[in-house]
Amino acid sequence: LCGGPSFERGISLNSARSAMDNLQASDIEIIPIYFDQHNTAYELSRPQLYSNTPSDFDFKLAAEGKTLPEDQLIQRLKGVDVVFPAIHGKFGEDGELQELLEENQIEFIGSGAGACRDSFDKYNSTKILAANGFHTIPSALVEFTDEGIDQTEMQDFFRQHQLNRVVVKPARAGSSIGVFTASTPREALRQAKKIFNQGIDNRIVIEPFVAGVEFTMIILEGDKNQPVALIPTEVEIDYSENQIFDYRKKYLPTRQVTWHSPPRFAPEVTAKIKTQGEQIFKLFGMRDVARFDGWVLENGEIWFSDFNPISGMEQNSFLFLQAAQLGMSREDVLRYLISRGCQRQGHSLSINHQAKSNHQPVNIIFGGDTAERQVSVMSGTNVWLKLCKSNLFDPEPHLLDNRGDVWHVPYCLTMHHTVEEMAGACQNSKKLEAKIAPLRTEIKNQLGIKEDYYTQKNFIAKKSSLDDFIASSPLVFIALHGGIGENGQLQQKLEQASTPYTGSDSVAAALCMDKFKTGKALLGLENQGIHTLPKLLTNPHQLRGADQEQIQEVWKRILSRLKCHSVIVKPIGDGCSAGIARLYTSDDLIKYLRFLLGGFERIPSGTLKDQNSIIELPTSCPENIMFEKFVETDQVLIVDNEIFWKPKTGWIEVTIGVYGEKGNLKAMNPSVTIASGSILSVEEKFQGGTGVNITPPPTKCIPKEVTKSAKKRLETVANRLGINGFARIDAFMNIKNGELIIIEANSIPGLTPSTVIYHQALAESEPMYPTQFLEKILSNCSNPTTKKVSSRLPSPSTSCQG
Repeated sequence: LCGGPSFERGISLNSARSAMDNLQASDIEIIPIYFDQHNTAYELSRPQLYSNTPSDFDFKLAAEGKTLPEDQLIQRLKGVDVVFPAIHGKFGEDGELQELLEENQIEFIGSGAGACRDSFDKYNSTKILAANGFHTIPSALVEFTDEGIDQTEMQDFFRQHQLNRVVVKPARAGSSIGVFTASTPREALRQAKKIFNQGIDNRIVIEPFVAGVEFTMIILEGDKNQPVALIPTEVEIDYSENQIFDYRKKYLPTRQVTWHSPPRFAPEVTAKIKTQGEQIFKLFGMRDVARFDGWVLENGEIWFSDFNPISGMEQNSFLFLQAAQLGMSREDVLRYLISRGCQRQGHSLSINHQAKSNHQPVNIIFGGDTAERQVSVMSGTNVWLKLCKSNLFDPEPHLLDNRGDVWHVPYCLTMHHTVEEMAGACQNSKKLEAKIAPLRTEIKNQLGIKEDYYTQKNFIAKKSSLDDFIASSPLVFIALHGGIGENGQLQQKLEQASTPYTGSDSVAAALCMDKFKTGKALLGLENQGIHTLPKLLTNPHQLRGADQEQIQEVWKRILSRLKCHSVIVKPIGDGCSAGIARLYTSDDLIKYLRFLLGGFERIPSGTLKDQNSIIELPTSCPENIMFEKFVETDQVLIVDNEIFWKPKTGWIEVTIGVYGEKGNLKAMNPSVTIASGSILSVEEKFQGGTGVNITPPPTKCIPKEVTKSAKKRLETVANRLGINGFARIDAFMNIKNGELIIIEANSIPGLTPSTVIYHQALAESEPMYPTQFLEKILSNCSNPTTKKVSSRLPSPSTSCQG
């Protein structure tokens, strides 16, 4: 069960997709049931779970009207062996869903209604803990009623506890939604009103901002229904500028937060956290699994701040991270949880081990040192996990660190969410294993579950040089974004070593990487309805030290040459979101250059005009930056599950994937991209649950014949650029005739769990699930020694749909 009314409904979709992928096996049939924002239930198709956000298909569901009324929903749920709730926040974790299931005697995974009600409400759970002798901190409850709120209560709370900084958060929402800090009673009240006005909750908790170290911990029930805490994860973050562990930091890999697993606490502190967590699990009467968040305070006290009856199950969630330290794969821990529900029903679920005999070995490389290195980690580990379900390939994950070394990463260390974190864990894997091994033995003994559930036996990383990695690789899947992975350098090394690899050859990769040269290569196609924008190159280093007047002159020259009022600036040789910004004024240009030349990692949101999100910057200042005219497009909005199309220019931004052999590429259905700001942010491109893509374009707005002609033009572009295997091309499309203005070509597009290219593969006339699509990419790899890898293999699997 996924979706729901809360702001974490997109993350719920990610959890459900991840659970479905990892549980894909011959002995399990999965039926996705989705609840919309009004808790109306729908039975989804499996492809719909691969959407980036619920908004991608909410409007379609509403139009089709294929709802499951409550009586039909109950009947459907009674017909399955066990229900797996994956709804985060309101309805899913507050006991309402569980009460519905219990009233109808439907077996489900996780805690019951009473345990969810008591634990999920942050204010009530604090009172229960305090009454049972656990350490708590002062808290105040602000309730919005028809009469408004009593402002004096807020002032009294600040005065009574001598506070200069507080945390303001909803009492009944996920631990990363609607959480703010405030320094005065007035500011705290303003943040509380924001939470209420956004519809998150009408009960708001005010707490002192505590000094200490944050942690999160998974608790599983063992074979005798005893709670067993796994190894906690320490969450390190810079709190100096009122930062918190918010939605972006939790779900998008970033250097702003670091996970330490195991934590750097003294052994007795870790033991105390585990013991108290188990006691609280039992106190609330929880079942199967839960995630607790807490703090080790400066005075040594342990404070549990949030209780999550339904843990996230995204690709590198804490559930999977901490289970992997025991030797459990994602599939292992999920099958264990389902087996508990089956046992309560008198059923059994066997332990499933898929043999990998006679499968083609493939080494997946990801990471690097570019601005998009963290997205590369998401892409590479997702490709690896998807191919683990392949009937053709036997994949192994490899990390390229920022020093150029390559690490063969053991399963447990693939959970780390940044290059730096994963590389550090690989370098210290022997020391970490010495620390974890006794804890692992203790926890496994406490759980008392079969050894067959622990399929992962290797915990030590192995290092090699890039040259040695290439020499020892039978086949390489490149999942690096930017840098050597896309500029042709790695491809050239692989060609010299006669090692087959995925994607375009070194010449085409270098051409696509350089946005300026890409534009030049497409000149002459205008009579076919294929256009590029005028471009202007500038060396930012030559502007170092320029005063305001000089920058203003540069700005005037840019606008004059490009004949526009605002521009898009982008590094010419980086990924599709690194350093890209819209500039309105010379002041914007001054600020952009200050951050770019100053070696900053990112430009904070709100720095530039209409900048709604953080802009990640290249790891080093590029030799050239490129300016293009900002193209005004029609405005597309989704409001209350309806598409609103506001005509402006007749152009719309699209992204289109291509696949196949060089010279014979096929374009997939375009996706209309809906950005919340002037340009797509890295979150909207790659972070599950944020960006909205409509695939294919709605026919009531764009006729099918227009889309078809645009796809033909896109194939011409891809073939002109010499692309092989697969790629994604961003463009502006004319909604009347399908003409294109090409923005850029990505020879190694994102392959994260929620990326748009999977939606497009599933929207083909013969739908390809992600694993099948990746198999297709491997069958068309660039191979200097043989015709194709697929000549040695059967055709891509149709039975493996994970």
